[in-house]
Amino acid sequence: MADENVSDRLTGLLSVGGEDLAAVWADKVTGSLGGRVSRAEVQSELQELYTALVAALGSGSLDARGEAFGEVRALLMELSRTRARQGFSPTETAVGVFALKEILEPALSGENSDVQAYVKFASLLDSLGLFTIEVYTRTREELISAQAEQLMELSTPVVKLWDGVIGVPLVGTLDSARTMVVMEKMLQALIDTGSEQAIIDITGVPAVDTEVAQHLLKTVVAARLMGAECTISGIRPQIAQTIVALGIDFGDIVTKATLADALRHALRRSGVSFSRTAPQAGGR
Repeated sequence: MADENVSDRLTGLLSVGGEDLAAVWADKVTGSLGGRVSRAEVQSELQELYTALVAALGSGSLDARGEAFGEVRALLMELSRTRARQGFSPTETAVGVFALKEILEPALSGENSDVQAYVKFASLLDSLGLFTIEVYTRTREELISAQAEQLMELSTPVVKLWDGVIGVPLVGTLDSARTMVVMEKMLQALIDTGSEQAIIDITGVPAVDTEVAQHLLKTVVAARLMGAECTISGIRPQIAQTIVALGIDFGDIVTKATLADALRHALRRSGVSFSRTAPQAGGR
C-alpha cells in the first residue's frame, strides 16, 4: 500500500471521527497531567494540533520531518516548550502525542483492520513524539542554563564598603565562568563608584588550588589595568598552608587574614587615618 493510500485512509478516519476523537484525546491527555492544566486549555491546544495533523495527512505524506508536517512540528514545539516551563516531565509531555495512537488503535485494528495503515500511523506518531522530547530537552537545558547564570549573579555580589573601597565576598568554588562574572561586576563597580581600592574576600571559598589562584590573579590584574589596587582577604591557616605547599606565588598582591584587616589596609591606602580612643575613666 502506497503512503498516499494510507494517508487517505487515516485522513478519512480522523475527519469522520472529528470532534469526538479530539474530545477523547483531550480527556486522556488532561487525565495524564494530573489536573495541573485545565481541560479547556488542553482542548484548545490539541484541537489546533488535530486540525494541522489532518491537513498534513491530506497532503499524502507520512514523513514527520517533511514540509507537509511543518505546522504540526511548530505546534508541538510550542506545546513542548510550554510543558517544560510548567515543570512537566518528558513522559507527561510526549503523552500528548502518543495518546492519539491508543485512541485510533480500535478503528484501525477492528473487523476491518488495516495493519499496514496502523503500523505507519504508529511510526508517524512515534517520530512526532520523539520530536516533542527533543524540543523539551533543549528547552529544559536552556532553562537550567539561565537559572545557573542567575544563581552565579546572585552568588557574586559587589558591595561598597567605604568611599573609594568596594568588596567582593566570594562563596563556593571559583571556576573560569564565575571568574569572568566576578571580573566584569568588579570592574563595572570600580567605574560606577569611582573606587580605587577593591577587596576580594575568599573566606567562603572552601579550597584554593592552582586554578583558583590563577583566577584570582587574573581578576587582580584586570583591576590594576583600571587603575585600582586589590587586596585578597580570608587567607585562613589551611589556605595559607595549601598555597605554600603548591608553590603558588601571589607576587606583590597584598593578602590579609580577615576582611577587617583588608578594609583597614585599603582605607590607609586611600588616605584615611586611624586613631585609638583613650579608655574612659573607670573603664576596664
